[in-house]
Amino acid sequence: MIINTIPFGKLPDGREAKLFSFKTSNGLSVSISNYGGIITSIKAPDKHGSPDEICAGFSSINDYIKGHPHFGVVVGRYANRIAKGRFTINGQTYTLPINNGPNHLHGGDNGFHTKLWDYKIEKHKAFTSLILSYKSPHLEAGYPGNLIVTITYIIYNENKINIKFKAQTDAPTHVNLTSHSYFNLSGFKEDILKHKLKVNATKYLEVDKNQIPTGQMIPVKNTPFDFCELTNIGDNLSEIPEGIDHCYVLNSSDEMSQAAAMLYHKASGRTLTIFCTQPGLQVYTANALDGSLTGHNNTPYHKHSAICLEMQHFPDTPNKSSFPTTLLTPESTYEENASLIFGLKEW
Repeated sequence: MIINTIPFGKLPDGREAKLFSFKTSNGLSVSISNYGGIITSIKAPDKHGSPDEICAGFSSINDYIKGHPHFGVVVGRYANRIAKGRFTINGQTYTLPINNGPNHLHGGDNGFHTKLWDYKIEKHKAFTSLILSYKSPHLEAGYPGNLIVTITYIIYNENKINIKFKAQTDAPTHVNLTSHSYFNLSGFKEDILKHKLKVNATKYLEVDKNQIPTGQMIPVKNTPFDFCELTNIGDNLSEIPEGIDHCYVLNSSDEMSQAAAMLYHKASGRTLTIFCTQPGLQVYTANALDGSLTGHNNTPYHKHSAICLEMQHFPDTPNKSSFPTTLLTPESTYEENASLIFGLKEW
């Protein structure tokens, strides 16, 4: 595996970010920054061996600093939405920044995606680990507890990326971490409408007008949200003009014995298979992209030009006692794992 570390640019306070690049023996190239834990680039070979950029992002840190829709970032302290930006623990209510209509979204505008993480690289024969760490102080973005977070990216020569999320706190708090990459397996030669998607879920979370779960889990059968088998995304989106931005209730176990999702692009032959320990997968079809952002290879990012498959706990869990809990206490450790496997297939 070829590994390089280069300067990525400076933050407004003068601190310098790094960019770590990994190239596997099977042709996968991955670039990750310790600024925001951002996966800035993934280049994967197609069925002819030709690599293309399949991940939305920028080559300059300045474009990330200016603001973007969470391209490739580590999201925290809480991925997805929390209604009205508040929750209560042991009778005390905590207030979070509002940055999405009436909601708190993805840890707020100054969440983990804007932090400069400490880093360490560990090299092994078959894989390399990039270990990022950050201490989030008590009441940062309104969240209680001093939270020590570690994100470990493990890049394998078999064209697999494992992501290990770990956190510990000194006071009860809510934690829900994810990786937020935007994928297009065509290499952004076309939109995602001809991609096929399979999600290992027979239910999804019903949401209200503010994208907050009602608490109801709706069967996907006979709805355009049904991706139980490999299904052309464009066919289903034709019945959902606003696009998909919903959390699926995964059937897969927390042992990662079953895939949570598969994405497939026939013309290139590329596949992306995701395994995870979390109970949910937010499927987002990049509905808000409007062409105003230009990324790698001068590619303008338009509506439906990419898809996010965000492994996570359910939105607004701190206010929904029926959902699997996201409460972390000093006596326990938050640990979740995910795998992204990049392959080739011909159906």
